[in-house]
Amino acid sequence: MGASSYLFVFNDAPYGSERVYNGLRLAGSLARREGPSVRVFLLGDSASAAKANQRVPAGYYNVQNMLGAVTKRGGAVGVCGTCMDARGIAPEELVEGSHRGTMDELTEWVATSDRVLIF
Repeated sequence: MGASSYLFVFNDAPYGSERVYNGLRLAGSLARREGPSVRVFLLGDSASAAKANQRVPAGYYNVQNMLGAVTKRGGAVGVCGTCMDARGIAPEELVEGSHRGTMDELTEWVATSDRVLIF
């Protein structure tokens, strides 16, 4: 596999449906491979996926840990700043490795990615 770049754009809440879960499973799997770069951008209700200190029932998936699997392998995680504000999420509440993003950043990421996957 050649060096490719993948952008995952999420819109749904991190829990309730499995869209974010399944998309992050794929993002993590790609991040474990040699070569491809993986970026994740969280919009709308998915912004809460990057909130630190999540506690879920034993045996239940934790999207905070799944995002960490991407960032620990060099992936980037941007969180829509407007969406953060609407949900009362401060930048210091974000999971390690993620950052407050902008629409300009998302635009650049879309323009420079080989593949864009939207969940």
